[in-house]
Amino acid sequence: QVQLVESGGGLVQPGGSLRLSCAASGVIFSIYGMGWYRQAPGKQRELVAVVTSGGRTNYADSVKGRFTISRDNAKNTVYLQMNSLKSADTAVYYCHIETSAYWGQGTQVPVSS
Repeated sequence: QVQLVESGGGLVQPGGSLRLSCAASGVIFSIYGMGWYRQAPGKQRELVAVVTSGGRTNYADSVKGRFTISRDNAKNTVYLQMNSLKSADTAVYYCHIETSAYWGQGTQVPVSS
């Protein structure tokens, strides 16, 4: 049974930082690309960042230079380091096994003073 469990969300002030984690189980983690997506209230889910099985990364323009995606295959975990957070980053963040139907349950990130 495939499971993705996100953690690390929570209220943060503008300009602050958070690191999200997504632990995978029930899957050969190292062979899959992994993605972080987000969905803000009233908006569609959008791609934030992806990391391929080989470690290549790609980012949405809105987060380039502020967010960093990384993976630790030994721990079956993908991370999203978020710096210089803005109110526009407020959303529920989901991790996803690329090209699959598997999603995490989401973790909320409200950015507010």
